[in-house]
Amino acid sequence: MNPTEWLYLILGIVLVDYAIDQLLDYLNYKHSKTALPDKLKDLYDEEEYIRSQKYQKAKSRFGFLTSAFSTILTILVLSFGGFGWLDGFLRSYIENPILLSLAFFGVLFVLSDIVNTPFSYYSTFVIEEKFGFNKTTLKTFIIDKFKGYLLTVIIGGILGYALLWIVHQLGANFWLYALALVATFMLVMNLFYTSLILPLFNKLKPLEEGELKDKIMSYATGVSFPLDNIFVIDGSKRSTKANAFFSGIGKKKKIVLYDTLIEKHSHEELVAVLAHEVGHFKKKHIVLSLVLSVLQMAITFYVLSLFVFSESLSVALGGSEMAIHLNFIAFGLLYTPISRLTGLFMNALSRKNEFEADAYAVSTYAGKPLMEALKKLSVSTLSNLTPHPAYVFAHYSHPPLLQRLNAMEALTKEN
Repeated sequence: MNPTEWLYLILGIVLVDYAIDQLLDYLNYKHSKTALPDKLKDLYDEEEYIRSQKYQKAKSRFGFLTSAFSTILTILVLSFGGFGWLDGFLRSYIENPILLSLAFFGVLFVLSDIVNTPFSYYSTFVIEEKFGFNKTTLKTFIIDKFKGYLLTVIIGGILGYALLWIVHQLGANFWLYALALVATFMLVMNLFYTSLILPLFNKLKPLEEGELKDKIMSYATGVSFPLDNIFVIDGSKRSTKANAFFSGIGKKKKIVLYDTLIEKHSHEELVAVLAHEVGHFKKKHIVLSLVLSVLQMAITFYVLSLFVFSESLSVALGGSEMAIHLNFIAFGLLYTPISRLTGLFMNALSRKNEFEADAYAVSTYAGKPLMEALKKLSVSTLSNLTPHPAYVFAHYSHPPLLQRLNAMEALTKEN
């Protein structure tokens, strides 16, 4: 294909992808106006349910705006050769090809952040603030930005340089070595994220001795779960929304509970949430997801190796000569249909895993407290209780609340 054909193909993919997303968002937006199912009517009074719909409406409208803006900007930059212009500008100052690529991506990162910051600010300080979720101060918002920049420069710079060096040194055979590099990085991040990265943004402290810790440890011991530490994170520093997760691979596991989660739930509900997370470990979901992620990367890097040295792709983006960084951008856009398909598969697998983790919690602890915890989480976040099935299929990594409740009720009756 010549450069013009490549450009038209890329523009076509961008537009089709945008159209699909807009259709799904519209279907979900219209579907959210349906009446609350009888089984969920105990969650909301009429006023609160209207409030939840207003929240979903506000997010949907904002999503339509940001998506349209992003798509229009992408089309304009592609049509007028913006990426190629930036490449040519930087080439007049930088000769080393690896440093040139790093500078190229660095400038794009800064420009992208400048463009997106107003949207991020509006989402945090207008929408989330209006509905009572935001606890982030302007100071925290700005500090988080600088910390994010610092991590991007250090980690992104080192990883990016190593990846680019491999590409330049090994040519089209780079993909196996790049895969090994990124897979190792993912493993390291999984092992040390809680102890090294998370403390840069939040305070973690060990869960205090007492009834809650005793119940958690008793459950973990009863199901032979190798629990190393239990931490409480100051999630209320940024939002009223709650969460919980565990990290680590092997025999040492760390449980992290948001302080907002502890505030809003009973001890039984918290142990039930923990039992769900343990279910993911016992069912090998974490390891399977990691393996599948590596497999996805292997496919991605292999396909990338077929395009990374294409001069036509570079010219299609406005470049005057072959540039690896331009081909990375072009490939990312061309790969969108494949990425969407693999995303559908991963989301379907994730939803299946959530059902299995729920079932594990029901069988090893109890179903009622987990169901109550999920209901409370849905109410506290004003989540969409009636999402469109097509939107769920395309975007949800977790099953809708009603499906999870029905599945757990069936299991509870069986037991």
